[in-house]
Amino acid sequence: MAEKKKKENKEKVTYIDDGRTIADMSALGYRPRDNSQMGRSTFKDKWNTYWGAVRMMLIPTLVVVGIITAAYLIMYFALK
Repeated sequence: MAEKKKKENKEKVTYIDDGRTIADMSALGYRPRDNSQMGRSTFKDKWNTYWGAVRMMLIPTLVVVGIITAAYLIMYFALK
């Protein structure tokens, strides 16, 4: 007869939230104007952030698209 194996009980891990953050951001020096502005952004702030990111990534995107286009054209004419 087959012996029944005892199932080992794994120790249950309990996580306790002590309120500390993982990363300390206090050294960045950002202070909101007042508590009502904390965590809120206006449409203008969001718009400026979006266009800043688009402007920053426009040239690298065009370079990559150009490289892919050049590789396609080289393969197209080489295999024709």
